Amino acid sequence: MSSYTPKNILITGAAGFIASHIANRLIRNYPDYKIVVLDKLDYCSNLKNLLPSKSSPNFKFVKGDIGSADLVNYLLITESIDTIMHFAAQTHVDNSFGNSFEFTKNNIYGTHVLLEACKVTGQIRRFIHVSTDEVYGETDEDAVVGNHEASQLLPTNPYSATKAGAEMLVMAYGRSYGLPVITTRGNNVYGPNQFPEKLIPKFILLAMRGKTLPIHGDGSNVRSYLYCEDVAEAFEVILHKGEVGHVYNIGTKKERRVIDVAKDICKLFSMDPETSIKFVENRPFNDQRYFLDDQKLKNLGWSERTVWEEGLKKTIEWYTQNPEWWGDVSGALLPHPRMLMMPGGRHFDSEEGKGTSFESGPNQTRMVVPTFKTSSSTQKPALKFLIYGRTGWIGGLLGQLCEKQGIPFEYGRGRLEDRSSLMADIQNIKPTHVFNAAGVTGRPNVDWCESHKTETIRTNVAGTLTLADVCREHGLLMMNFATGCIFEYDAGHPEGSGIGYKEEDKPNFTGSFYSKTKAMVEELLKEYENVCTLRVRMPISSDLNNPRNFIAKIARYNKVVNIPNSMTILDELLPISIEMAKRNLKGIWNFTNPGVVSHNEILEMYKTYIDPKFQWVNFTLEEQAKVIVAPRSNNEMDASKLKNEFPDLLPIKESLIKYVFEPNKRT
Repeated sequence: MSSYTPKNILITGAAGFIASHIANRLIRNYPDYKIVVLDKLDYCSNLKNLLPSKSSPNFKFVKGDIGSADLVNYLLITESIDTIMHFAAQTHVDNSFGNSFEFTKNNIYGTHVLLEACKVTGQIRRFIHVSTDEVYGETDEDAVVGNHEASQLLPTNPYSATKAGAEMLVMAYGRSYGLPVITTRGNNVYGPNQFPEKLIPKFILLAMRGKTLPIHGDGSNVRSYLYCEDVAEAFEVILHKGEVGHVYNIGTKKERRVIDVAKDICKLFSMDPETSIKFVENRPFNDQRYFLDDQKLKNLGWSERTVWEEGLKKTIEWYTQNPEWWGDVSGALLPHPRMLMMPGGRHFDSEEGKGTSFESGPNQTRMVVPTFKTSSSTQKPALKFLIYGRTGWIGGLLGQLCEKQGIPFEYGRGRLEDRSSLMADIQNIKPTHVFNAAGVTGRPNVDWCESHKTETIRTNVAGTLTLADVCREHGLLMMNFATGCIFEYDAGHPEGSGIGYKEEDKPNFTGSFYSKTKAMVEELLKEYENVCTLRVRMPISSDLNNPRNFIAKIARYNKVVNIPNSMTILDELLPISIEMAKRNLKGIWNFTNPGVVSHNEILEMYKTYIDPKFQWVNFTLEEQAKVIVAPRSNNEMDASKLKNEFPDLLPIKESLIKYVFEPNKRT
């Protein structure tokens, strides 16, 4: 019998019940193995399940979704993964009747992403896929021989169907691409740390609360139960001794009816089964029996160690000592729970994962666990911003604002068009929000873009879309600083009418290549529900020495056109952008002060407040066109949506005086 020794193992879903026991066991027993845990911390995961490994140098936790191809590829390469133990899945049958598409997404698509990453990287020496006994379907009541590994797969519910589908993909990648796959199919598992949607922990918690135990149907359904530590040992054996291309049943021949499980728990809690058990409506389809032949695994040297009575007592003892492990689980204790399976936590428990975090620096492999609070008060997660556009004007101002407000932030190192570098930024920085203030506007102005079109496309279109897509895969809101220079006055929005363009209006200005790229990417970003697009126009700040400042620009010009426009006072609006991030606002926003102001009106203010001797000369748009390469956008934006959200937002002329000219006033 050959033996396999891994070096770097990726365990998916290891903040969940079964996988956490395997991860803790391997970390404890094999200090030379590096164990990387990938878990998106869904409703049935809990970071506290990994507490036994908190001080181990061979352990690293990464919060993320197996459905993210970029993340999976990044981890396989950067962590030199040679072995994958794939546990991550939606597993509760009741949920699959109410939210079956989520099971397809997690169990089939997620597995496919992993397999494809293994194929692409070509470095995986073992891929252990964790399936279920339910793929065999219902076993005959009078069968004396259990399903063996070559038995036909006949799943009867959406959950088991997705697990069978995932198995087919695993088998196909093994045969088509030579991926070294092993599949396991296990009986029911019980023990400490299990989320109480499952039968045994649900009954225990209900008994602890003095409530009745609900049984689907008449309770005659038969199941086989294995204690979690015995299952962890089984995976330890399969990891080291399992043969590539084979399937292994992990089971027990000691079966129990559901009604008998309930009675055993009642007995240990000194409860009367006659009054403590109630029968409720059955599932749409409830398999009568699952029965496995586990001889193949026994031939590798594994055997069940924990008898039912001992395992049940250990489990009850753990739950009585840790009654608040899962927080508020009242929704899970219903006879027919229907969880809203959202990444990041249970829909009825906002405390999930609170108080536990993991260090994420390049040399950090440890979990940091401060004291857990028992308060039930809801706390918002700490903010941390990832900002792109460090060398730009707006990006620099955002960093200064974060420092002033005490908000942790870091500037992104990756280039927007380089997906892998964006992935690395997010993995290293672990932001709560991403701000994109990077982009090509041209030096000294947008005329530059007319002769540098590919560079403009690369950053303004490809780069912005790449960042939005990476943020979406990580569940991050992207605050995107865009432009309102995609409109021009027309018959429906005539100059001086007070009729501004609204967020839903279609761009109509194509005079400059810069504006074309901005209009293009804005339209495409509508498909990303995680993006907040902020249309900035002719930005102005109190720093009149900054060459990007619109006032600084026109004060240097020999001649200026005189036409009213909507504009953005950054001193007032950039703090609002941070507040919008805190509120998780999305969609398109005209990010300007209400109203319009003309060039002449601004220069009159400049003369009044800054330089009484200042003079300027006007010229027409036709005359301007002779000295510029690309036409300029002139328009009025309707800022009523932003004003409704932030009622204190000042009209443009008042904002100019308060934030720009009064602070710079010269006496």
